[in-house]
Amino acid sequence: MEFKTLRNIENSFRQIRLYAIVFAVLCTGVVGFSVWKAYQFAEAQRQKVYVLDNGKSLMLALSQDASLNRPVEAREHVKRFHELFFTLAPDKNAIESNMKRAFNLADKSAFDYYKDLSEKGYYNRIISGNVQQRIEVDSVVCNFDTYPYAIRTYAKQFIIRSSNVTRRSLITSCYLVNSVRSDNNPQGFNIEKFAVLENRDVEVIDR
Repeated sequence: MEFKTLRNIENSFRQIRLYAIVFAVLCTGVVGFSVWKAYQFAEAQRQKVYVLDNGKSLMLALSQDASLNRPVEAREHVKRFHELFFTLAPDKNAIESNMKRAFNLADKSAFDYYKDLSEKGYYNRIISGNVQQRIEVDSVVCNFDTYPYAIRTYAKQFIIRSSNVTRRSLITSCYLVNSVRSDNNPQGFNIEKFAVLENRDVEVIDR
């Protein structure tokens, strides 16, 4: 009788131990699941940014990894530089203003090219001939496999005179390096080794 009682006590102890182990595993699973969901929720909240609209209302915006936008920012940086550098009006102050803004996006190679054109009287002829010049960027090809990033830009250049409009094919090359973002350089890039590979007349249209 005493042996049977001991066996019952041993079986009960085993059952209690089994229940305890099962309970501990369940608790661990619940705690782990709760921590995982809490982490997911925190990450989701970190992606949300609330913007105050003129001090009146909050607007929800979503944030994302800045590196995902770098190719887009690179093309915009190069396009903006070309628009500033190659858009000219027959006004000395307007030309100098555009050039100063363009030089904020590039290194000395852009200034050297500008200086070379200036010494050849290119800008003086723009002013004296009352010539307008504008550019249309067709494409900006970027190689992000190596650093600094190699860039090639394909564009059309229009030289507008009172008698005709000359369309030119413009191809340039440069390298992009990461730089500090600022009001003058919002994309945070800098153009290096800027060079014009092709700038030839394609068509002349009489006006």
